[in-house]
Amino acid sequence: MSLPILIIGSNSFSGSNLIKHLLLANNNVIAISRQKEIQNPYNPYSTLVTNSNFEFHQVDLNTNADKVIKICKKNNISTIVNFSAQSMVGESWIYPEQWYRTNVVALSELISLFKINNIELNKFIHFTTPEVYGNTTGAIKENFSFMPTTPYAISRAAGDYHLKAMFETTGFPVIFTRAANVYGEHQSNYRIIPKTFIFGMTGKKLSLHGGGNSERSFIHIDDVSRSLLKIINHGIIGSSYHISTNKIIKISELVSMCCLIMGIEFDEISKVSEDRAGKDAVYRLDSSRLRDSLRWTDEIGLDEGLKRTYNWIKQNLDQILKFPTEYQHRK
Repeated sequence: MSLPILIIGSNSFSGSNLIKHLLLANNNVIAISRQKEIQNPYNPYSTLVTNSNFEFHQVDLNTNADKVIKICKKNNISTIVNFSAQSMVGESWIYPEQWYRTNVVALSELISLFKINNIELNKFIHFTTPEVYGNTTGAIKENFSFMPTTPYAISRAAGDYHLKAMFETTGFPVIFTRAANVYGEHQSNYRIIPKTFIFGMTGKKLSLHGGGNSERSFIHIDDVSRSLLKIINHGIIGSSYHISTNKIIKISELVSMCCLIMGIEFDEISKVSEDRAGKDAVYRLDSSRLRDSLRWTDEIGLDEGLKRTYNWIKQNLDQILKFPTEYQHRK
């Protein structure tokens, strides 16, 4: 039986979807999150869990990182995928110290505990963000020339730099992944795509920051998880991988696509609001390293992915409406 893979930040949208793909591929998984295990309808792996292939631990890295060490020792953990982060951009301006505490201090403390306790890892895959680059003018290749513009991006850049330094000085086996905007079934209501569908179904108006003129690549979460499986198995230590489609779209155009699927007019659902502070206009990621070296390609087109997401929301709408469409901050 293979050693389990440890997923830190397992309640996140990306973390929970990777767990689904790992279990489908007959891997054993140990999951860690600071909150209780994610519940339906937002849990994509619940039907795949058995008594022998999965276990969950509630651990807050800010206060109990030593529990992670105990879990690693008990289970001979050699591979970790880390999704743990404070991730909301706008709210990072309100509570920047909490973003720095989680995304920099807690991360660095955990890495130190690995060294102090002689935890021998083969791979520590760090799921980070293109926000570290700031606004991009062309398709950017993987690098560490960061220009973060928000407390969130600053905190992630600092965490990345720390891990880079640990790799260069101690050989810590980090691999960096930076994904475009993820979406798909089971995503939280407050993200742009599920929120658009929910508002369209319930007759509410959607605020488009700055008129929705910023440009992003949207990649279905199943394509992201498939790339992570390849990185877990074949990724090169010390490398960075961009996970992105080659399609860039304005947020307003994305909302229009959602409206077309729902059969409603764009003006019925949208209204212009003030843009967020420090918001970058566009992220363009060159994902050729992942495509060429690991033979990965995105398979789910945006139109197909949006229709899948819409159908999932429609099928689970009664349950979904029990949850807020605005982000609820938890310290």
